[in-house]
Amino acid sequence: MLKIERMQLAHLDDVMEIEENCYGEHHWARESFVNEIDNQISEYLCAVNNAGKCIGYLGMWNIIDEAHITNFAVNPKFQHQGAGHFLIINAIEKCYAKKIKYITLEVRASNEKAKRIYEKFGFKSLGVRKKYYQDNNEDAIIMWTENIFNESYKALFNQNREYLKEILK
Repeated sequence: MLKIERMQLAHLDDVMEIEENCYGEHHWARESFVNEIDNQISEYLCAVNNAGKCIGYLGMWNIIDEAHITNFAVNPKFQHQGAGHFLIINAIEKCYAKKIKYITLEVRASNEKAKRIYEKFGFKSLGVRKKYYQDNNEDAIIMWTENIFNESYKALFNQNREYLKEILK
């Protein structure tokens, strides 16, 4: 069983392991996460398993009626078990609670796996940031949701919640 916890300093060893496994030498520094934990506009969530291990995380900034997902990763050993869906669903629920209407993010143009999960949650490609990633000058795809309070988005969100319940059975 998974639970969501607000990221704490105690999670950072697990978070850094995920960063290294997912992003190699081009991962965020530990200090960046420390700063985000204390940032007033940020919300960092950890998916924690029964053993108390953070197996995935999602960070976002909340600015007025928009949330910006800054980073999102699941430990490769625990992928395809629902942790990513669980994190996104919890992040969207936090957006609903805070009356945030839109969610945006950037994703590597080559990251098909990430783009698929974002598309499943209604994110659409609305632009490109050329040479966004410093490690290889890869472009970033800018993705946005429609207003999450629209009935069509709520229906999609509820469909994803039901899907998650099936995965986590």
